Amino acid sequence: MPKIALISLGCAKNLVDSELILGRLAAAGYTITTDPAEAEVIIVNTCGFIGPAKEEAIETLLKTAAWKEKGRCRLLVGAGCLVQRYGQELVRELPEVDLWVTRGRYGELPSLLERAAEEKGFLASGPPELLGEGAWPRLRSTPPHRAYLRIADGCDNRCRYCVIPMLRGPYRSRPPEEILAEAEGLAAEGVQEITLIAQDTTAYGHDLPARPRLVDLLRRLLKIEGPRWWRLLYLHPTRVDEELIELLRGEPKLCRYLDLPLQHIVPHLLRAMGRPDDDAAIRRLIARLREEIPDLALRTSLMVGFPGETTADFRTLCAFVAETRFDWLGVFAYSREEGTPAASLPNQIPAKLKEERRRRLLLLQQEISRELLAARVGRVFPVLGEGPHPKRPGYFLARSEREAP
Repeated sequence: MPKIALISLGCAKNLVDSELILGRLAAAGYTITTDPAEAEVIIVNTCGFIGPAKEEAIETLLKTAAWKEKGRCRLLVGAGCLVQRYGQELVRELPEVDLWVTRGRYGELPSLLERAAEEKGFLASGPPELLGEGAWPRLRSTPPHRAYLRIADGCDNRCRYCVIPMLRGPYRSRPPEEILAEAEGLAAEGVQEITLIAQDTTAYGHDLPARPRLVDLLRRLLKIEGPRWWRLLYLHPTRVDEELIELLRGEPKLCRYLDLPLQHIVPHLLRAMGRPDDDAAIRRLIARLREEIPDLALRTSLMVGFPGETTADFRTLCAFVAETRFDWLGVFAYSREEGTPAASLPNQIPAKLKEERRRRLLLLQQEISRELLAARVGRVFPVLGEGPHPKRPGYFLARSEREAP
């Protein structure tokens, strides 16, 4: 069978998709290689979330196409979110790609690859579906000691700037028993850190008949022997309740690390975004989390340049960051995505100004980070080793529970 290489772009949820693709193809008899020069089939699992991600995907596809000339590649496959969003247009514009496939058709990849060997440049499309976690084998690409565990896919939040519901469909929780079985399998493999991911982990279970909750799932997962750390990513600020806080405070295996994507703090912008707009409630939540969970590491994502953001609004956001002193902070310039309600809003911000605001906010956070990290010097933390430093012989990379992978 042909050798296959896969390039995975985008988020951790996309990485899980890539691992399922590899597992599906390996089970069908394909040989997996990490060297594109040796691969006869190369798959690029794309991201289509915002403008820079789309540009990266197109550039990667074009660069990878060169292996059809200088390597052994005879089939180039474009897969994933970009294909879900722009399938027909991609077929027209990128003849270098031999097969385009959306997420709902990944189970058919072995037969689709056979067809693509005879029929070039076709699109295998369908609605986004929850992939075969639990049913398909999964070939993990993370180091042996850590793994992602996806508990749901899609999103129902309908933020007005976001295309995730278009790309990945409505929120769909996995059954608890299926998640537990996969977690037990990861534990049996020796995984020490399991990171639970979904577009919104706190929404887990609301769509299932028995309506299981995230805290219920966590209590069952934490009983599994083996893993030292369980980590939560992407919590909606309005769904962090007392039971979850109590569990974080009292369960030593649950990392005291929370990722709360807030996007902004100015109420009129939050309303325009379709986000929770009670800025006082956000501040109270952060204060409460820090008061009740000792040594909590708090991360957020913020967006600058949303339509209508004034200079005063940006100053308010900077003041909020300076006051809150997040341990980790990601800043994104608003990307005007076609098909979203925000794309038609008036008072769009020029690209240069958006990037300037992004740069200024990151410089502010840089100083905060420097001070917070300096305060940790001399303290001792349990860590997980990641491996030798790639550029400094004799040094070893490691993470505490305060740092996500």
